[in-house]
Amino acid sequence: MTFGARMLKTGLAVTLALYVVFWFGLSSPVIAAVAAIFAMQPSIYRSWRYLLDQLQTNTLGAVLAMAGGAIFSSEPIAVGLVCILVIMICIRLKMNETIGVTLVTVVAVMEASGQWQFALTRFTLILIGIVSAFVINILVYPPKPRVQYGHQTKKTFDQLSLLLRTAISGEMKENVFRSQKRELEDTINSISDTYKMLEEDQKKLKAPKLSNSRQLVVYKQILRTLRKGYEVLDAIEQHYFQAPRPPEVNEEFDMHLEKLIKFHEHIMLKFEGKLKPNTREAELFGQENDEFQRSMLDRYTGQREGILRLSIVSAAIYEYGHQLQRLNRLADHSDMPASGA
Repeated sequence: MTFGARMLKTGLAVTLALYVVFWFGLSSPVIAAVAAIFAMQPSIYRSWRYLLDQLQTNTLGAVLAMAGGAIFSSEPIAVGLVCILVIMICIRLKMNETIGVTLVTVVAVMEASGQWQFALTRFTLILIGIVSAFVINILVYPPKPRVQYGHQTKKTFDQLSLLLRTAISGEMKENVFRSQKRELEDTINSISDTYKMLEEDQKKLKAPKLSNSRQLVVYKQILRTLRKGYEVLDAIEQHYFQAPRPPEVNEEFDMHLEKLIKFHEHIMLKFEGKLKPNTREAELFGQENDEFQRSMLDRYTGQREGILRLSIVSAAIYEYGHQLQRLNRLADHSDMPASGA
Protein backbone atom coordinates (compact mmCIF):
# COMPACT_ATOMS: atom_id res chain seq x y z
CA MET A 1 0.00 0.00 0.00
CA THR A 2 1.36 3.43 -0.96
CA PHE A 3 0.91 6.74 0.82
CA GLY A 4 -1.94 8.66 -0.75
CA ALA A 5 -4.26 11.62 -0.32
CA ARG A 6 -6.90 9.56 1.49
CA MET A 7 -4.43 8.54 4.22
CA LEU A 8 -3.40 12.16 4.71
CA LYS A 9 -7.02 13.33 4.81
CA THR A 10 -7.96 10.68 7.35
CA GLY A 11 -5.24 11.93 9.66
CA LEU A 12 -6.33 15.54 9.19
CA ALA A 13 -9.98 14.61 9.82
CA VAL A 14 -9.06 12.90 13.10
CA THR A 15 -7.00 15.95 14.12
CA LEU A 16 -9.82 18.36 13.30
CA ALA A 17 -12.36 16.22 15.17
CA LEU A 18 -10.17 16.12 18.28
CA TYR A 19 -9.60 19.89 18.21
CA VAL A 20 -13.33 20.56 17.89
CA VAL A 21 -14.05 18.27 20.84
CA PHE A 22 -11.46 20.11 22.93
CA TRP A 23 -12.86 23.51 21.91
CA PHE A 24 -16.34 22.50 23.08
CA GLY A 25 -14.98 20.93 26.23
CA LEU A 26 -16.57 17.54 25.62
CA SER A 27 -15.39 14.26 27.08
CA SER A 28 -14.44 11.00 25.30
CA PRO A 29 -12.80 12.54 22.18
CA VAL A 30 -11.87 9.06 20.99
CA ILE A 31 -15.45 8.51 19.78
CA ALA A 32 -15.22 11.54 17.49
CA ALA A 33 -11.87 10.31 16.17
CA VAL A 34 -13.28 6.84 15.42
CA ALA A 35 -16.25 8.38 13.60
CA ALA A 36 -13.91 10.54 11.49
CA ILE A 37 -11.89 7.47 10.47
CA PHE A 38 -14.98 5.56 9.34
CA ALA A 39 -16.47 8.59 7.58
CA MET A 40 -13.61 9.27 5.12
CA GLN A 41 -14.97 8.26 1.70
CA PRO A 42 -13.37 8.10 -1.78
CA SER A 43 -15.77 10.60 -3.41
CA ILE A 44 -17.73 13.74 -2.54
CA TYR A 45 -21.07 12.09 -3.24
CA ARG A 46 -20.29 9.11 -1.02
CA SER A 47 -19.16 11.46 1.76
CA TRP A 48 -22.47 13.34 1.54
CA ARG A 49 -24.47 10.12 1.34
CA TYR A 50 -22.57 8.70 4.31
CA LEU A 51 -23.29 11.85 6.35
CA LEU A 52 -27.03 11.62 5.70
CA ASP A 53 -27.15 7.89 6.38
CA GLN A 54 -25.23 8.26 9.62
CA LEU A 55 -27.62 10.94 10.85
CA GLN A 56 -30.51 8.53 10.36
CA THR A 57 -28.95 5.35 11.73
CA ASN A 58 -27.21 7.03 14.67
CA THR A 59 -30.43 8.74 15.70
CA LEU A 60 -32.21 5.41 15.53
CA GLY A 61 -29.38 3.66 17.36
CA ALA A 62 -29.30 6.28 20.13
CA VAL A 63 -33.08 6.01 20.64
CA LEU A 64 -32.97 2.20 20.82
CA ALA A 65 -29.97 2.34 23.15
CA MET A 66 -31.72 4.80 25.46
CA ALA A 67 -34.79 2.57 25.59
CA GLY A 68 -32.71 -0.56 26.14
CA GLY A 69 -30.57 1.14 28.78
CA ALA A 70 -33.61 2.45 30.64
CA ILE A 71 -35.22 -1.00 30.71
CA PHE A 72 -32.24 -3.35 31.08
CA SER A 73 -29.54 -0.96 32.38
CA SER A 74 -26.09 -1.89 30.98
CA GLU A 75 -26.46 -5.68 31.15
CA PRO A 76 -24.07 -7.27 28.59
CA ILE A 77 -26.75 -9.49 27.08
CA ALA A 78 -29.03 -6.45 26.60
CA VAL A 79 -26.23 -4.55 24.86
CA GLY A 80 -25.68 -7.50 22.54
CA LEU A 81 -29.38 -7.83 21.71
CA VAL A 82 -29.75 -4.12 20.91
CA CYS A 83 -26.63 -4.31 18.70
CA ILE A 84 -28.16 -7.24 16.79
CA LEU A 85 -31.41 -5.30 16.34
CA VAL A 86 -29.54 -2.23 15.08
CA ILE A 87 -27.52 -4.32 12.59
CA MET A 88 -30.71 -5.89 11.24
CA ILE A 89 -32.34 -2.47 10.79
CA CYS A 90 -29.27 -0.99 9.05
CA ILE A 91 -29.13 -3.95 6.65
CA ARG A 92 -32.86 -3.64 5.99
CA LEU A 93 -32.40 0.07 5.19
CA LYS A 94 -29.41 -0.82 2.94
CA MET A 95 -27.08 1.31 5.07
CA ASN A 96 -24.46 -1.34 5.77
CA GLU A 97 -21.57 1.13 5.80
CA THR A 98 -23.03 2.96 8.80
CA ILE A 99 -23.17 -0.11 11.03
CA GLY A 100 -19.74 0.32 12.62
CA VAL A 101 -20.19 3.88 13.89
CA THR A 102 -23.83 3.26 14.85
CA LEU A 103 -22.80 0.35 17.08
CA VAL A 104 -20.25 2.61 18.77
CA THR A 105 -23.13 4.96 19.59
CA VAL A 106 -25.29 2.11 20.91
CA VAL A 107 -22.60 0.71 23.22
CA ALA A 108 -21.61 4.17 24.50
CA VAL A 109 -25.20 5.17 25.29
CA MET A 110 -26.12 1.87 26.95
CA GLU A 111 -22.99 2.12 29.07
CA ALA A 112 -24.67 5.04 30.85
CA SER A 113 -27.92 3.08 31.29
CA GLY A 114 -29.80 5.18 28.75
CA GLN A 115 -29.34 8.65 30.26
CA TRP A 116 -30.52 11.13 27.60
CA GLN A 117 -27.91 13.80 28.45
CA PHE A 118 -25.16 11.22 27.97
CA ALA A 119 -26.76 9.98 24.75
CA LEU A 120 -26.91 13.53 23.38
CA THR A 121 -23.23 14.08 24.16
CA ARG A 122 -22.21 10.84 22.44
CA PHE A 123 -24.38 11.65 19.42
CA THR A 124 -22.71 15.06 19.20
CA LEU A 125 -19.27 13.46 19.28
CA ILE A 126 -20.21 11.11 16.44
CA LEU A 127 -21.56 14.03 14.42
CA ILE A 128 -18.37 16.06 14.99
CA GLY A 129 -16.28 13.19 13.64
CA ILE A 130 -18.44 12.67 10.54
CA VAL A 131 -18.68 16.39 9.70
CA SER A 132 -14.91 16.80 10.22
CA ALA A 133 -14.24 14.04 7.68
CA PHE A 134 -16.73 15.57 5.22
CA VAL A 135 -15.16 19.05 5.48
CA ILE A 136 -11.61 17.73 5.06
CA ASN A 137 -12.64 15.58 2.09
CA ILE A 138 -14.01 18.65 0.30
CA LEU A 139 -11.28 21.15 1.19
CA VAL A 140 -8.09 19.05 1.07
CA TYR A 141 -7.25 17.34 -2.23
CA PRO A 142 -10.91 16.84 -3.19
CA PRO A 143 -11.45 13.58 -5.09
CA LYS A 144 -11.13 13.90 -8.88
CA PRO A 145 -12.40 10.59 -10.26
CA ARG A 146 -12.17 11.75 -13.89
CA VAL A 147 -8.45 12.48 -13.61
CA GLN A 148 -7.94 9.24 -11.69
CA TYR A 149 -9.89 7.36 -14.38
CA GLY A 150 -7.63 8.74 -17.10
CA HIS A 151 -4.45 7.69 -15.29
CA GLN A 152 -5.84 4.24 -14.57
CA THR A 153 -6.96 3.56 -18.15
CA LYS A 154 -3.59 4.61 -19.56
CA LYS A 155 -1.73 2.34 -17.15
CA THR A 156 -4.13 -0.52 -17.84
CA PHE A 157 -3.80 -0.16 -21.60
CA ASP A 158 0.00 -0.32 -21.31
CA GLN A 159 -0.33 -3.57 -19.33
CA LEU A 160 -2.83 -5.03 -21.80
CA SER A 161 -0.67 -4.05 -24.78
CA LEU A 162 2.39 -5.86 -23.42
CA LEU A 163 0.46 -9.02 -22.57
CA LEU A 164 -1.41 -9.25 -25.89
CA ARG A 165 1.78 -8.72 -27.88
CA THR A 166 3.50 -11.60 -26.10
CA ALA A 167 0.53 -13.94 -25.50
CA ILE A 168 0.98 -16.08 -28.63
CA SER A 169 4.72 -15.81 -29.09
CA GLY A 170 5.41 -16.87 -25.49
CA GLU A 171 8.30 -14.41 -25.18
CA MET A 172 7.39 -13.54 -21.61
CA LYS A 173 8.22 -15.99 -18.81
CA GLU A 174 5.15 -17.98 -17.80
CA ASN A 175 5.24 -16.97 -14.13
CA VAL A 176 5.74 -13.32 -15.08
CA PHE A 177 2.87 -13.50 -17.58
CA ARG A 178 0.46 -14.91 -15.00
CA SER A 179 1.54 -12.36 -12.40
CA GLN A 180 1.04 -9.51 -14.88
CA LYS A 181 -2.32 -10.93 -15.93
CA ARG A 182 -3.54 -11.01 -12.32
CA GLU A 183 -2.35 -7.45 -11.86
CA LEU A 184 -4.21 -6.43 -15.01
CA GLU A 185 -7.41 -7.99 -13.67
CA ASP A 186 -7.01 -6.04 -10.41
CA THR A 187 -6.47 -2.74 -12.22
CA ILE A 188 -9.54 -3.31 -14.42
CA ASN A 189 -11.61 -3.94 -11.29
CA SER A 190 -10.18 -0.75 -9.80
CA ILE A 191 -11.21 1.18 -12.94
CA SER A 192 -14.70 -0.27 -12.56
CA ASP A 193 -14.88 1.13 -9.01
CA THR A 194 -13.72 4.53 -10.24
CA TYR A 195 -16.36 4.47 -12.98
CA LYS A 196 -19.05 3.84 -10.37
CA MET A 197 -17.86 6.93 -8.47
CA LEU A 198 -17.96 8.95 -11.69
CA GLU A 199 -21.48 7.77 -12.36
CA GLU A 200 -22.61 8.62 -8.83
CA ASP A 201 -21.05 12.10 -8.90
CA GLN A 202 -22.47 13.00 -12.29
CA LYS A 203 -25.94 11.47 -11.92
CA LYS A 204 -26.71 12.07 -8.25
CA LEU A 205 -24.59 14.95 -7.00
CA LYS A 206 -24.93 17.31 -9.97
CA ALA A 207 -27.75 18.36 -12.27
CA PRO A 208 -27.73 16.01 -15.28
CA LYS A 209 -26.24 17.49 -18.45
CA LEU A 210 -25.99 16.09 -21.96
CA SER A 211 -22.19 16.54 -21.99
CA ASN A 212 -21.89 14.57 -18.75
CA SER A 213 -24.02 11.77 -20.18
CA ARG A 214 -21.77 11.60 -23.24
CA GLN A 215 -18.71 11.42 -21.01
CA LEU A 216 -20.19 8.47 -19.13
CA VAL A 217 -20.87 6.66 -22.43
CA VAL A 218 -17.22 7.12 -23.44
CA TYR A 219 -15.87 6.06 -20.04
CA LYS A 220 -18.09 2.98 -20.00
CA GLN A 221 -16.98 1.93 -23.50
CA ILE A 222 -13.31 2.40 -22.59
CA LEU A 223 -13.83 0.08 -19.62
CA ARG A 224 -15.78 -2.46 -21.69
CA THR A 225 -13.03 -2.54 -24.33
CA LEU A 226 -10.32 -3.15 -21.73
CA ARG A 227 -12.38 -5.99 -20.28
CA LYS A 228 -12.74 -7.58 -23.73
CA GLY A 229 -8.99 -7.34 -24.19
CA TYR A 230 -8.51 -9.16 -20.90
CA GLU A 231 -11.00 -11.82 -22.01
CA VAL A 232 -8.79 -12.44 -25.07
CA LEU A 233 -5.86 -13.14 -22.76
CA ASP A 234 -8.01 -15.43 -20.67
CA ALA A 235 -9.20 -17.36 -23.75
CA ILE A 236 -5.64 -17.76 -25.01
CA GLU A 237 -4.45 -19.08 -21.66
CA GLN A 238 -7.38 -21.49 -21.27
CA HIS A 239 -7.75 -22.80 -24.84
CA TYR A 240 -5.17 -21.71 -27.42
CA PHE A 241 -2.13 -23.75 -26.42
CA GLN A 242 -4.26 -26.84 -25.72
CA ALA A 243 -5.41 -26.94 -29.37
CA PRO A 244 -3.30 -28.64 -32.07
CA ARG A 245 -2.43 -26.18 -34.87
CA PRO A 246 0.17 -25.66 -37.61
CA PRO A 247 2.92 -23.01 -37.08
CA GLU A 248 1.39 -20.59 -39.58
CA VAL A 249 -1.71 -20.26 -37.37
CA ASN A 250 0.46 -18.88 -34.57
CA GLU A 251 1.76 -16.23 -36.94
CA GLU A 252 -1.75 -15.29 -38.10
CA PHE A 253 -3.05 -14.91 -34.54
CA ASP A 254 0.04 -12.99 -33.48
CA MET A 255 -0.17 -10.59 -36.42
CA HIS A 256 -3.87 -9.94 -35.88
CA LEU A 257 -3.38 -9.26 -32.17
CA GLU A 258 -0.66 -6.77 -33.11
CA LYS A 259 -3.15 -4.98 -35.40
CA LEU A 260 -5.75 -4.95 -32.61
CA ILE A 261 -3.44 -3.39 -30.07
CA LYS A 262 -2.16 -0.81 -32.58
CA PHE A 263 -5.74 0.17 -33.40
CA HIS A 264 -6.50 0.43 -29.68
CA GLU A 265 -3.42 2.63 -29.26
CA HIS A 266 -4.54 4.92 -32.10
CA ILE A 267 -7.97 5.31 -30.48
CA MET A 268 -6.46 6.29 -27.14
CA LEU A 269 -4.28 8.86 -28.92
CA LYS A 270 -7.42 10.31 -30.50
CA PHE A 271 -8.94 10.79 -27.06
CA GLU A 272 -5.75 12.57 -26.03
CA GLY A 273 -6.19 14.92 -28.99
CA LYS A 274 -3.00 13.78 -30.73
CA LEU A 275 -4.55 12.11 -33.80
CA LYS A 276 -7.22 13.23 -36.25
CA PRO A 277 -10.42 11.23 -36.84
CA ASN A 278 -9.89 8.62 -39.56
CA THR A 279 -13.00 6.78 -40.74
CA ARG A 280 -11.08 4.97 -43.50
CA GLU A 281 -8.82 3.41 -40.88
CA ALA A 282 -11.84 2.08 -39.00
CA GLU A 283 -13.36 0.61 -42.16
CA LEU A 284 -10.14 -1.21 -43.05
CA PHE A 285 -9.81 -2.55 -39.54
CA GLY A 286 -13.39 -3.79 -39.55
CA GLN A 287 -12.80 -5.64 -42.81
CA GLU A 288 -9.59 -7.21 -41.50
CA ASN A 289 -11.32 -8.30 -38.30
CA ASP A 290 -14.13 -9.95 -40.28
CA GLU A 291 -11.67 -11.61 -42.66
CA PHE A 292 -9.63 -13.00 -39.78
CA GLN A 293 -12.69 -14.60 -38.23
CA ARG A 294 -13.80 -16.08 -41.55
CA SER A 295 -10.33 -17.42 -42.35
CA MET A 296 -10.16 -19.20 -39.01
CA LEU A 297 -13.56 -20.80 -39.58
CA ASP A 298 -12.75 -21.78 -43.19
CA ARG A 299 -9.41 -23.28 -42.20
CA TYR A 300 -11.02 -25.68 -39.75
CA THR A 301 -14.23 -26.48 -41.61
CA GLY A 302 -14.76 -30.22 -41.49
CA GLN A 303 -12.13 -30.74 -38.79
CA ARG A 304 -12.95 -31.65 -35.23
CA GLU A 305 -9.59 -31.61 -33.50
CA GLY A 306 -8.85 -28.19 -32.01
CA ILE A 307 -11.73 -26.38 -33.71
CA LEU A 308 -13.73 -25.71 -30.55
CA ARG A 309 -10.81 -24.30 -28.57
CA LEU A 310 -9.52 -22.12 -31.41
CA SER A 311 -13.03 -20.90 -32.24
CA ILE A 312 -13.40 -19.71 -28.62
CA VAL A 313 -10.15 -17.75 -28.93
CA SER A 314 -11.03 -16.27 -32.32
CA ALA A 315 -14.51 -15.29 -31.05
CA ALA A 316 -12.96 -13.45 -28.10
CA ILE A 317 -10.58 -11.65 -30.48
CA TYR A 318 -13.46 -10.74 -32.80
CA GLU A 319 -15.51 -9.32 -29.91
CA TYR A 320 -12.52 -7.27 -28.73
CA GLY A 321 -12.17 -5.87 -32.25
CA HIS A 322 -15.90 -5.13 -32.40
CA GLN A 323 -15.75 -3.14 -29.16
CA LEU A 324 -12.69 -1.29 -30.50
CA GLN A 325 -14.72 -0.21 -33.53
CA ARG A 326 -17.46 1.14 -31.24
CA LEU A 327 -14.88 2.98 -29.16
CA ASN A 328 -13.32 4.41 -32.30
CA ARG A 329 -16.67 5.85 -33.42
CA LEU A 330 -16.98 7.58 -30.05
CA ALA A 331 -13.44 8.93 -30.38
CA ASP A 332 -14.17 10.32 -33.85
CA HIS A 333 -17.27 12.16 -32.59
CA SER A 334 -15.97 13.29 -29.21
CA ASP A 335 -14.02 16.42 -28.33
CA MET A 336 -13.37 15.13 -24.83
CA PRO A 337 -10.03 13.60 -23.77
CA ALA A 338 -10.26 10.18 -22.12
CA SER A 339 -8.38 11.56 -19.11
CA GLY A 340 -11.30 13.87 -18.43
CA ALA A 341 -8.91 16.80 -18.04
